[in-house]
Amino acid sequence: MNIAIVGATGNVGRKTLEVLEKKELEIDNLYLVASSRSAGIKIKFRGKEYEVEELDSFDFSKAKIIFFAAGGKISEKFAEKASKNSLVIDNSSFFRMDPDVPLIVPQVNSEDLDSIKKNIIANPNCSTAQLVIALKPLHDLFVIKRVVVSTYQSVSGGGKAPMDELIEQTKFVLDGKKIVSKNFTKQIAFNAIPHIDKFSDSGYTKEELKMTNETKKILDDKIDLTATCVRLPISISHAESVNIQFEKPFSLEKVRSALENFEGCKVIDERVDGGYATPLDAEGKNETFISRIREDKTIKNGLNLWIVSDNLLRGAALNAVEIAETLIKNNYYGK
Repeated sequence: MNIAIVGATGNVGRKTLEVLEKKELEIDNLYLVASSRSAGIKIKFRGKEYEVEELDSFDFSKAKIIFFAAGGKISEKFAEKASKNSLVIDNSSFFRMDPDVPLIVPQVNSEDLDSIKKNIIANPNCSTAQLVIALKPLHDLFVIKRVVVSTYQSVSGGGKAPMDELIEQTKFVLDGKKIVSKNFTKQIAFNAIPHIDKFSDSGYTKEELKMTNETKKILDDKIDLTATCVRLPISISHAESVNIQFEKPFSLEKVRSALENFEGCKVIDERVDGGYATPLDAEGKNETFISRIREDKTIKNGLNLWIVSDNLLRGAALNAVEIAETLIKNNYYGK
């Protein structure tokens, strides 16, 4: 199996390499690809040193599976070209709502891989990926009618530059220096910004609309979902406060059991100090953590959850690699 990673030097690209390092996936040849700025950089993988190749001159036909982890503009320009001879797994938002491109979280809708038409598979938004893993077992049992979600998202969702700026701004605040934000609409250090991505005419941001549209495509288009997405001064991991209304009655015991037994979920729900997961707890972990499970008695069949997951890992790199594993296991690629 020959594999390439486009955007290999970025946050998600490097995390994809980390995931592949730990997996048993056999790789005959690995190609690391990036812009001309990063070409020539050497990166170690499984004890061997690889030199990053330049994207503009890379021969995509050398790889059977290509991970795109370089943003929407790069995917728009190169993904379809790459898909002529290879299978592309794209981390950007560019193809997610394309009706001919399956949007996949393997634990939730791997059967949609049967509908590959363009040799491209889309990886969902990181906040969506962790959400649908928690919603899927509950939807199967009780049928979700409506979801209200508020997200508390780390700066790593915006890339390495915002992560570096958070550290810089924090130092400036502590030193009493003036802050001029470069990657944020307002100061992020010691603050919360209710604005991720651009605003639409409806007043919702693109990040909020992604959660709505992608959840419908992955899980069920009958689900009503509304979101408010907030950026917090956290390096890694996204948290979500989720209110669910079901069509059917439920019990908390059945909810816990369904979540505990679903692949990718881990319940940490003790009603004591510290008996819940936080973004720091989720960092570097594969699971989606579910805490604060409780009934919402203000609506019929209402439930509240707190969901936390490593956005670079569970929400991006790990999901992309699990898509590749599913393709190989079920011999989907090349169909």
